[in-house]
Amino acid sequence: MTAAPTVPSPYRPRRTAAALGALLAAGLCGTLLTGPAPAAASAASAHEGLRVHDIQGDTRLSPFAGETVTDVPGIVTGVRGYGSRGFWLQDPEPDDSAATSEGIFVFTGSAPRVETGDEVLVTGLVGEYYYGGEDAGGQSVTQLSQPRVTVLSSGNALPPPVVLDARSLPRHYAPSGADGIEHLPLRPEYYALDRYESLEGMNVSIGDAPVVGPSTAYYELWVTLEPHRNRTVGGGTRYASYDAQNPGRLKIESLVPVSQVPFPSADVGDVLTGPTEGPLDYDEFGGYTLAARQLGEVVDGGRVPETTRPQAPDELAVAAYNVENLHPRNSQDKFDRLAAGVVTSLAAPDIIALEEIQDDSGPSDDGTVSAEETLRRFTDAIVAAGGPRYAWRGIDPEDGRDGGQPGGNIRNVFLFNPERVSFTDRPGGDATTRTEAVSVDGRAALSHSPGRVTPEDEAWADSRKPLAGEFVFRGETVIVVANHFASKGGDQPLHSRYQPPARVTEEQRVAQAREVNSFVRELRRVERDARVVVLGDINDFEFSPVTRTLTAGGALRSAVLTLPPAERYTYVFQGNSQVLDQILVSPAIRRFEYDIVHINAEFADQASDHDPQVLRMRL
Repeated sequence: MTAAPTVPSPYRPRRTAAALGALLAAGLCGTLLTGPAPAAASAASAHEGLRVHDIQGDTRLSPFAGETVTDVPGIVTGVRGYGSRGFWLQDPEPDDSAATSEGIFVFTGSAPRVETGDEVLVTGLVGEYYYGGEDAGGQSVTQLSQPRVTVLSSGNALPPPVVLDARSLPRHYAPSGADGIEHLPLRPEYYALDRYESLEGMNVSIGDAPVVGPSTAYYELWVTLEPHRNRTVGGGTRYASYDAQNPGRLKIESLVPVSQVPFPSADVGDVLTGPTEGPLDYDEFGGYTLAARQLGEVVDGGRVPETTRPQAPDELAVAAYNVENLHPRNSQDKFDRLAAGVVTSLAAPDIIALEEIQDDSGPSDDGTVSAEETLRRFTDAIVAAGGPRYAWRGIDPEDGRDGGQPGGNIRNVFLFNPERVSFTDRPGGDATTRTEAVSVDGRAALSHSPGRVTPEDEAWADSRKPLAGEFVFRGETVIVVANHFASKGGDQPLHSRYQPPARVTEEQRVAQAREVNSFVRELRRVERDARVVVLGDINDFEFSPVTRTLTAGGALRSAVLTLPPAERYTYVFQGNSQVLDQILVSPAIRRFEYDIVHINAEFADQASDHDPQVLRMRL
C-alpha cells in the first residue's frame, strides 16, 4: 500500500491529530481562495442584507467569494473547538430553491465564543477553502473568515434537520466534468454529490445506518445510507467498478470532545443507531461528513475475524500479507498479533509473501538496510504462537530507493516452511541485478533466486521491486513473484471536483504490471507449463487496467475473480470495501482454491490495514 513517503494507505498521507489541528488552526493545511482581505474593502463594497443562501449560491462556488458580507443572520447549529475551529451558521428562513444551502461554516481560528442555539449576526470575508490544497482535486468549503460576530440571543430552537436516507439520495453519483464541476448548477434531485453540496453546512440527521468503515484513530467512522447497495458478506459496501462509487457512504465525526464522551469503537457490520444529528461538513479525508452534535449508539453486528482451513498434505498453500511497516521498534503486541494471524487465521501457509517489511532501524533514516532483526522477531513470534519455524529469503534494497516511509526501506520478503517446501538458492541476486528466465533440465528456472524482476527499469522508480523465488514442493517447481506496486497516493478522490477523477498514479502501476507480465511470458517461453504465482499488494482493483495488463495474453489469471462478488475485498477505504491485494496464477496451475481471510480491514482493532490472502493448489 505504501509508495509515496509517509503514506499508510494507498490513498492519503498519515496525519496526527496534533499536527493536523495545528495546521488547520494556522490555515496551512489547504488553500483559501478569497481575494482581497476585508481591510482592503471599502464600506461601499461590503454586501449588506445578504442571507446564507445568497452567499452559497446554486453552484459549488460562492458568487461573493473574495468579498465582505455584513450582518448575515442565522442560528448556530454546531461549534468545533478543535482542528479547523469555528461554528456553523444556518438561516431559519430558507428560500424556495433546493440547490442553495442555508448553512455555512464560520472559521474563527481560535475557540469560538458562541454556543449552539445562539442567534447571531456575522460579518466576514467569503472564501472557498480547499482542504489539502487546491491541487489535490477535492471540493471546496464555502466559509466566512475573519468574522465579527454579534450574539442577539441564546437558547433558540435549531432549524429542523434535513433527514438523509436512501429515499432522499439520488442514485447517480456526480455530473461529468473533466475540467471541473464547480461552476455547474447543482442538481440535487439527480446527483448525490450535488445533493450533499446543496446541504453543505446545514443541520442534517440520519437514522439507523450500517457501519461500512471501521472507526479510526482520528475519531471517525463511515456509514451507508443505502444498506442494500453492493453489500459485502461482512455487511460493508463493495467498490465494484469505477461507476459504483456508492453514494450512500457518509463519514461520521463527533463535535463532542473525546475527553467528555469517548468516540465509539465500531466495526464493519455494526449499526449506528440513531438519531445522529449535526451540520454537514466536507474535508479531504473522506469528503462529506456529518459533524455530529448528537451521536447515535453503535450496536454490535457480531462480525468476528475469519480463519481459513489448513492445506491438505498434497496441497501447496501460498499466501500474501501486507504487515504495515513492520520493524523492530513496533510493540511486541503487533508482532504477536501478526503471528497469530499467520498461525491461526491463515493456518500456517507453506509460503508467505510479506509486504512492508522495514529495515532493522525502522523509520530512522540512518543508512540501515538489513531487515534481519525484523524477520527474526517475526518468525520467533510465529513459533511462540504455535507455528512452524519459518526460514526467509529476501534482498536488501538500496538505501532510500524503494519508496515508502522515509528511512524504512520497505521490501518484499518470502517466508517458507522448510518442513514442507524447499527453496532453490541461486546466488548473484542483489538490489540492482535482474533475475532472468533460464532453462534448467528443460524446465523454467531463475538465473538468480532470490532475485529481482527488472529492478533497473523506470517502472520501479521510488517503488518496491518484485522479488522472485524458486520453490520445490513434492518434487515440483513453483516460481513465486512477490509484489508491492506503487501506491494510489496522489490520485484525485472519488468526491473530486473533477469527474471522473484522474487516476494519475495508475500509469506507473500499468508499467509495473507490464514488466511482471513480460517476465511471466519469458518463463512460459522457456517452459509452456511453468507454474508461476504472482501475488501481493497490487494497489489496484480486480477490474482495473493494471489487472488487465497483468493478465494480458493469458499469461496470468486473477484468483480474486473465482470468489463471489460479495467476498472480493482486501481493504476498506472511506467506507468502500475493495480489492488491492491479489494472487494471480499461470495457466498451468489449474486446480486451486483461493480465500481472502478477513481479519483486519473491517475492524477498528487491526494488526494491519490489509487482509491477507491464501491460495491452496494441487500440482
